[in-house]
Amino acid sequence: MSEAEGSSQAQLGLDEMNEEMKKVCIIGCGAIGSLYAAHLARVAEVWAFVRREDHAAELNQKGLRVTGTHNFIVPLKATTNAKDLPDCDFGIVATKATQVKESFRLVGRRFDKGAVLSAQNGVGSEEIIATLTRGYVIRATTFMSGTRHSDTHVQYELDTPTWMGPFEPTGTPHEVVKEAAGLIVAGGLKAEALEDAKPAQWSKLIFNASVNGVSALTGLPHSQHFAQESGFSDLGHLLHALIEEGKNVAEAAGIPLHDDPWEMNKIGAMTNHPPSMLQDVRHHSATEIDFLSGAIAREAQRVGMPAPLHSAVYRLIKGKEAAWNFQDENKPVTVH
Repeated sequence: MSEAEGSSQAQLGLDEMNEEMKKVCIIGCGAIGSLYAAHLARVAEVWAFVRREDHAAELNQKGLRVTGTHNFIVPLKATTNAKDLPDCDFGIVATKATQVKESFRLVGRRFDKGAVLSAQNGVGSEEIIATLTRGYVIRATTFMSGTRHSDTHVQYELDTPTWMGPFEPTGTPHEVVKEAAGLIVAGGLKAEALEDAKPAQWSKLIFNASVNGVSALTGLPHSQHFAQESGFSDLGHLLHALIEEGKNVAEAAGIPLHDDPWEMNKIGAMTNHPPSMLQDVRHHSATEIDFLSGAIAREAQRVGMPAPLHSAVYRLIKGKEAAWNFQDENKPVTVH
């Protein structure tokens, strides 16, 4: 079956959905997790697995409200206790990449007879999920975006599809991906079931790694600075070089790209949106750099080619993280 056929079949929605895919769990209800949870709760029994007791209580009491592109309120079930969850047919891990192992290890066995979609930035989360469940794993990329106003209110902004395909090591059948895509579409979101999701994942990886890294290092949101190349000092030169380096790594790894990351950057540069890594740096939180520029640098090393720019961004961000807890300024180092 071609990619186009897979996509069109996913768009058929509920009528083509597997009747058994009825119990769904969303792990992590930030902006993206809340959007998935709310829309899927329109067509399935949805559980939200969250960290905070007050978050779970609010969701159980008030449900989840969506405004913006879509407007509705739905009830769902929420818990912080993995023992409360039933066995589920479908799960979406919507935490940050740095939180996947900690959060999913508690509930992974609930999906042993189901499928789990990884909705993180970068690459590498699928491998972690696959070690924690016997179920199928789905590789996914989404540009869907929203603003989380409270524990029970999310604003839906960018109405774009989730690209999804089999995570090859778990032998996930394409039919399972189509069923999951059909469920997401039935809930009112967009989804495309691809035979191979790596090209889409790497398109976003290269875009994300370049933009997030430069934003975190400069303190600038994703603004026109990132696309300007007229002057010698313009940041667009650096962004273009980072993106080209990422594209070269993908080509060496045999991964054709789904979209042009430079064109994605130019569109995003009109938003003035603060990328997630900029928010992390502002709050001195662990970043996803290991799953972004770090992933590109490691893949470059694996295929035997240099990636000096992404390696430099990776090491600079790791150094910035180390600086937040460094207490030994002007203290001599004792050598043992």
